[in-house]
Amino acid sequence: MAANPSFDIVSKVDRQEIDNALRQTEKELSTRFDFRGTGAEINWSGEEAISLQAETEDRVKAALEVFKDKLVKRNISLKALDAGDPRASGKTYRIDAKVIQGIDSDKAKAIGKKIREEGPKGVQAQIQGDQLRVTGKKKDDLQAVITLLKAEDFGVALQFTNYR
Repeated sequence: MAANPSFDIVSKVDRQEIDNALRQTEKELSTRFDFRGTGAEINWSGEEAISLQAETEDRVKAALEVFKDKLVKRNISLKALDAGDPRASGKTYRIDAKVIQGIDSDKAKAIGKKIREEGPKGVQAQIQGDQLRVTGKKKDDLQAVITLLKAEDFGVALQFTNYR
């Protein structure tokens, strides 16, 4: 007898894709006319953090928009990027952004509650670290759960993996 059908709900971002978007942004900041002489830069600052800086607040915000545009073109959800507000740092302005990986426990509980309340009967969600495992008796029920979760906004980028 085969095990019940299941899938995992995760929130993971491919670091290489983010690095590619960062490199493209770096290249565009160095070549675009409106960024010349503004000291606009974008760099990794740690394993999961990105730092943008420019001489004016408007230019650093524009640099962030260029980066977001590159992320969208690489199919990375903007929910995976937590960008702060511009702040003065000496003669320059900086924006620090974090890449969000995994589903925190509060959001996992909210997703599990949503599945229990509105999902088909017989479908269970278990929190396993920074992801959820959803099991059910029928694959159609699991499809219904995926549709339900895609329609809802939990503030994180959700992917559905290990569907079997």
